[in-house]
Amino acid sequence: MRHPYLTDDHEIFRKSLRKFLEKEAYPFYDQWEEERMIPRSFWTKMGDQGYLCPDIDEQYGGSEVDWGFSVIINEEIERVGSGLVGIGLHNDIVVPYITSYGTEEQKKRWLPKCTTGEFITAIAMTEPGTGSDLANIKTTAVLKGNHYILNGQKTFITNGIHSDLIVVACKTDPKAKHKGVSLLVVERDMTGFSRGRKLNKVGLHSQDTAELIFEDCVVPKENLLGEEGKGFIYLMEKLQQERLLVAIAAQAASEVMLKQTIDYVKSRDAFGKPVSKFQNTQFKIAEMATEIEMTRAFLDQLIAEHIEGENIVTKVSMAKWKMTDTAKKIAAECMQLHGGYGYMEEYEIARRFRDIPVASIYAGTNEIMKTIIAKNLGL
Repeated sequence: MRHPYLTDDHEIFRKSLRKFLEKEAYPFYDQWEEERMIPRSFWTKMGDQGYLCPDIDEQYGGSEVDWGFSVIINEEIERVGSGLVGIGLHNDIVVPYITSYGTEEQKKRWLPKCTTGEFITAIAMTEPGTGSDLANIKTTAVLKGNHYILNGQKTFITNGIHSDLIVVACKTDPKAKHKGVSLLVVERDMTGFSRGRKLNKVGLHSQDTAELIFEDCVVPKENLLGEEGKGFIYLMEKLQQERLLVAIAAQAASEVMLKQTIDYVKSRDAFGKPVSKFQNTQFKIAEMATEIEMTRAFLDQLIAEHIEGENIVTKVSMAKWKMTDTAKKIAAECMQLHGGYGYMEEYEIARRFRDIPVASIYAGTNEIMKTIIAKNLGL
């Protein structure tokens, strides 16, 4: 299948990436799930091959390629397993904050190590008492001399255990709502920064999600990203791409689940014939295949518009909720078509069934997506 924004170069890149993942990821993925962690060695292998932050400038260690290459990386790592979501977060969510809002000095200090995998990044927005309501975060940063003193707690942080650089959303003006939000970059060894629990999730077992704790954490003022009080605007600007990534992953997961289920129902016999020969199976597969084709067409159009720099906030909110919702339904249908084996851990559909529900929660819940759509429709 050829996507409208991809060229022959992209397809050559996809083949080499897939070959790399077949050697370095697929054989070990079950082990990573059991160990509840993707090893740092995999990150450095990704970096060695140029699969980390490929779109950033060559002077900082990137390849200066277009965003179509990032789309391929996100599709291919999702095909391995949803637990690799931290790589997409690093490449296409956190590092763009540095490239867009960082000073020249910050870029030189941080970006080269982000491309090698020496630095793994995270973004800390969510708090124990605050999820989608970013204007009301409680984490504070007070400037004292040349340092900010950061206090607060963050939770559900992707790459929380591995992270070396964390973009932390905090209040530099606690009295102001969204106009009081700023972004500080906290580094691994800073005084007053510690990690809480590695969280035990329903799915995404190999993905390291953690609590982060800041107790009088000392952050040099040179680590302020952009301007004070502009953090909320920066977050809103970057959420378009983040939500598009979630839609891309949900679509890729749906495509994988359908293919595996078609293979399974063809190979499994019941009442003297393959399960694929029953009308109910055929109808269910036909329904899923149709939904997947339609969401793929919408997604491809959206990616092309995003690469062109268009504002797709309304459409991306539609894609994020629709594609994650569709993926959940497809996971349930595919598990059902696997029969009893679908409930067994040795079949991949069981893992997919566990992994996919969180996609409708993170990057802004699907309820928030519908609120954005309604608002942008003038309601």
